[in-house]
Amino acid sequence: MKKILIVDDDLHIGNLLVDVLTREGYSTARAYSGTEALIKIKSEHPDLILLDLMLPGLSGEEVLPLTEGIPVIVLSAKADIAGKVGLLMNGAADYVTKPFNNSELVARIAVALRKYSAINEKSITSCGLTLDSETLTVTAGTEQVRLTRTECAILKLLMLNDSRPVGRTTILDKISMDTPDCTERSLKQHISNMRKKLQQADGKDHIEAVYGIGFRLV
Repeated sequence: MKKILIVDDDLHIGNLLVDVLTREGYSTARAYSGTEALIKIKSEHPDLILLDLMLPGLSGEEVLPLTEGIPVIVLSAKADIAGKVGLLMNGAADYVTKPFNNSELVARIAVALRKYSAINEKSITSCGLTLDSETLTVTAGTEQVRLTRTECAILKLLMLNDSRPVGRTTILDKISMDTPDCTERSLKQHISNMRKKLQQADGKDHIEAVYGIGFRLV
């Protein structure tokens, strides 16, 4: 059973989320402040976090970078586009504006859990590419391309984001455990090398630079 940590100091919303998620077969844990959320993350080991932004103690924005690779769906009444984009670029799996539709939220939770469970899968397929992270190879068209470990980690992250742009800082942070050699200076070169390999295999440019943000798979 997947466990979801609800981080919200609003008792009514928290109780509603517990009822909805329990009916959907999830177990729940609760935190009422940012500081308590960090404690619960370590003690409860949740599979996903629903995170409000306006919290006592540490804010949701301060908690987000400390969620240790757990998918986070931000639940907030803040609806400005710049804020949403910033949170998504800084690692949030999704952003849902309050008041939310229960069915839509449940669907978004299922998608986020499914996507993050794919991180541990050996083979991933997206945008016409099939990546085997165990053998460090990607199939483009009918050709199999050999990747470096760093290229494989970058491509895997882009493939898991379903054509959404991924920020440069997010890429470096997410792949740092597997590829500590990748730096901000070398990231562009790694991606350039990988684009050339893929283009030589099937004639397509699979990676697009998104001005001011980062990169995405196309």
